Parts: sequence; C-alpha cells; structure tokens
Amino acid sequence: MSDLILRHDTGQVTRLVLNSPQNYNALSAEMIATLYTTLAAVSAEPDVRVIILGANGKAFCAGHDLRQMQAARANRDGGRAGYAALFEGCSQLMQLIGTLPQPVIAEVQGIATAAGCQLVASCDLAVAAEGVRFGVNGIDVGLFCSTPAVALSRAVPRKAAFEMLVTGDFITAPEAQRLGLINRAVAATGLEAETMALAQQIAAKLPTAIAMGKRGFYEQLGHEPADAYEAAADTMVANMMLSDTDEGITAFLEKRRPGWATPPDATTKAEA
Repeated sequence: MSDLILRHDTGQVTRLVLNSPQNYNALSAEMIATLYTTLAAVSAEPDVRVIILGANGKAFCAGHDLRQMQAARANRDGGRAGYAALFEGCSQLMQLIGTLPQPVIAEVQGIATAAGCQLVASCDLAVAAEGVRFGVNGIDVGLFCSTPAVALSRAVPRKAAFEMLVTGDFITAPEAQRLGLINRAVAATGLEAETMALAQQIAAKLPTAIAMGKRGFYEQLGHEPADAYEAAADTMVANMMLSDTDEGITAFLEKRRPGWATPPDATTKAEA
C-alpha cells in the first residue's frame, strides 16, 4: 500500500484515506493511479462489503495538482498529451467507483473543490462535516471544470450545477445535502462515527444483493423509463433466483433470522 493511500479495516468495512495533506490531497497523476489500483484491488477482496473514502489534512481533495499541470507546459507539445492522459486517467477513476461491487462512501472532512468535488459526486454515498464547502471553481483561473461537471450534473439539479460551474461559488454542506450532492451533513466531531455507522448498516445486508442492485441501479440510469424498467426487472429476476434471497424471504415470512450462506456481520431482524 502506497503512503499516498492509508488503509484501515473495521470488520467488513475498509476505510481508505487520501494521505497527501501537504498539497491538499490533490489528484496528481500519482494519486489518481494509486487510488485507482487500490480501489480495484480492495474491491476484489470478498470480505470487503463497504469502502469508505476519507482524507487527512485540511482538505478532502483540492482537485488536480495545478503545479504539476503547469510543469507539463514545458513539453514539446505544450502539455497537450500530458493533459489528455491526466484527464483520461481521472475519468477512468471516477467511472471505476460506479462499477465496484461495494458501495463507496465519501467521508468529507475538509474542502472539496474541482476534481475533489467530482470525486464526492462520483461516490455512491457521501457524508460531510457541517463546515465543509464544495465547489467547482476552476473558472476562477480561466478553466471551466468540464470533467467535474459530468459527475456533478448527475448528482445535483442541472441549473444548480451550472451556476456552480460558471460562478465558482462554493456551497455549504447543508446546501450540498439539500441539492443531493451528499447524503448527510453532520458535526465534525461525529463525522467518522456517523460514516462508519452508515457503512456497517449497509455491510449487514446481503452482499450479493447489494452488488447486483448497485450494478442495476447505474445501468437503469442510462435508459429511458421503459427500457430502465425492463433492465431493472431483469435484475430483480436474477436477484430472486439467489438461494440467499429465497432464504431471506422465507425467514421473513417465518419471523426468524435468515440463515444466509454469506451471513451479515450484524443481526438482521425479520419483522412481520
């Protein structure tokens, strides 16, 4: 594990921590590559059911490393090839999150700007400290945040996203919650505990159903309603065919705990 990413395991929840506070956890080429390979590796571990993505320092993530980007201008092509590789790598990282079988929760303790805001928007869920601010403020230096706009415009209403993009204005954690960028805004002192509680609640569910449901959730978003329902129905049928789902429904009807082949790490109550 690289020093750029720290790992902490609590039961079946893995917490990955961006660990480059000296540059506000910027998404340098190295950070992008390390986070991509780390997420891909952790997601392949069968005992990991939820991934939390946190950060050390004053910022969750301040976007791309502008010093690194400016240094690329010295290249023969003025940096074009380097910029293209950087944005492609970042785009692949953001898309990877949605394809992982485990839900990924952003735990946002500090400012999240530009590609850092994109990272929050790309996670499946997000919990933030009440003092956190979010922005896509590249426009302030003459750079429209076009790639962050892809994730942002799919997480918040279109006009709210566009206003953030063209003004560079920041929004608070409560406003981010109202718009749908994050799920919860909590006291800074309780951020880690609140995020872990959410993660453990999810980890207690049937992991095959979560993985199947997550995949189907994102697939249906790309379809018109009729096609979305068809795709969702296919997912539901496949889910119903799982022996663990059969056991779960039977246990519910019989008012007992399910005897799953892949048991949760917390007691699931069957209620009539």
